[in-house]
Amino acid sequence: MQTEKVVQYIVSWLKDYLETSHQKGFVIGISGGIDSAVTSTLCAMTGYPLLNLEMPIHQEKNQADRAKRHIEWLKERFSSPIDSIEIDLTTTFDAMVLALPKTETTDKVNLALANTRSRLRMTTLYYFAGLHNYLVAGTGNKVEDFGVGFYTKYGDGGVDLSPIADLMKSEVYQIAAFLGINTDIQKAKPTDGLFGDDRSDEDQLGANYDELEWAMKAKDIGYSADEFDGRQKEVFEIYSRLNRINQHKMVPIPVCDIPDELMK
Repeated sequence: MQTEKVVQYIVSWLKDYLETSHQKGFVIGISGGIDSAVTSTLCAMTGYPLLNLEMPIHQEKNQADRAKRHIEWLKERFSSPIDSIEIDLTTTFDAMVLALPKTETTDKVNLALANTRSRLRMTTLYYFAGLHNYLVAGTGNKVEDFGVGFYTKYGDGGVDLSPIADLMKSEVYQIAAFLGINTDIQKAKPTDGLFGDDRSDEDQLGANYDELEWAMKAKDIGYSADEFDGRQKEVFEIYSRLNRINQHKMVPIPVCDIPDELMK
């Protein structure tokens, strides 16, 4: 990858899209992870206003600390208008949990609540986007958005534009190194931070991003699970299963097209 040229291309794309949309800037949720750090930096490089939102919900302290350090780094590095707001959504989330019917805690309940956190954050992002005429910048990468569907429908998947969605996770890391993103973010274990604990993306997915990238490329060129064994076979099957069950996130919403003869 020609990293510098890719960075320039994305920044130019962001500027063009913003100007064409007649909006005034970008708003982004800062999590303390590599994807939001890279995306916010690319947005800042456009020279247009950037609003960084911290939206903790029972957040791990190390995640919040990395987010704050990244925002300070952005403000020190760029002369463009860069602002930040912390909106603690913990009380809002807890109130919603109390309002929901009481049920036995299961993996399904925990996942539903994790997705609820993501959707509360999406709602908050669009509140500020509406106030300032900003675009919500997405932080999903290619393997998450189009490989395993590792995002929340109408949560972190609810955005106006996706600057890094054509980049594999490894390529996001390359750009992070090129941009000089804080080392602690580059070294941090990837996590969506939606469960209020320290579980990583790998814990949830069953494979790390390097493995999933390999499987995505192998599947795209026509390989099947039967052509592998051992860990490769296991990873390929993990990827294939996630890709299959999460297609509902990746394809357009189905529309019931009424036959013309029924409309006369």
